[in-house]
Amino acid sequence: MIVGLVGAAAATLLDALLLALALGGTRALLAHPRALALLAVWFVGALVLGTLRPVRAKAGTVRNADPWLLVALLVLPLAASPLAAWGERIGVGLLPGGALRGWAGVVLVALGLALRIAAMSRLGSRFDPTVAILPGHALETGGLYASMRHPGYTGAWLAALGGALTFDGGFGLIAVALMGVALGARVRSEERVLAEHFGEAWRVYRGRTGAFWPRLR
Repeated sequence: MIVGLVGAAAATLLDALLLALALGGTRALLAHPRALALLAVWFVGALVLGTLRPVRAKAGTVRNADPWLLVALLVLPLAASPLAAWGERIGVGLLPGGALRGWAGVVLVALGLALRIAAMSRLGSRFDPTVAILPGHALETGGLYASMRHPGYTGAWLAALGGALTFDGGFGLIAVALMGVALGARVRSEERVLAEHFGEAWRVYRGRTGAFWPRLR
């Protein structure tokens, strides 16, 4: 619990520093209710993730581990909100919708993080930031995974989108779009490994599910 709390506090402090820089200082951050609400949601999400499923080193077969892709999937969601906040401060590329859109963005962040946490909890010890096949690895097809193959990625993307929509600047949407491209590349790499390892069971599962969203029947 203590480790999770410290990790969540450190991650949220980094987010707060980036937002303060983007908005023009600590006073501007403290005077921005949506930014403060966003930080609170991020802190709770990071605390739950750190407490329930911390990432641990595990022995297994790592395949197609593209370091640049891992960096992109770390940096792009981190940059989405500060870019949007910076656009709001300089008054360029402003989005319609005002405060209503902004608060909807905060809610979307909470929903996206909840989806990601639920997906990671379902995977349990099989969760890994790299494309890895672990000893005794079983194909997950239950819970959220019964209708979509990558709900955790969907949740992460929705959270990044919500973070960009929290502020009035549209620049954050560029990072969200690039994150979608990176996620697509990650999924293609991951699914090649899963198809090789699980064979027919994977092909049947893939045929009845959507990658990021439930398949309409």
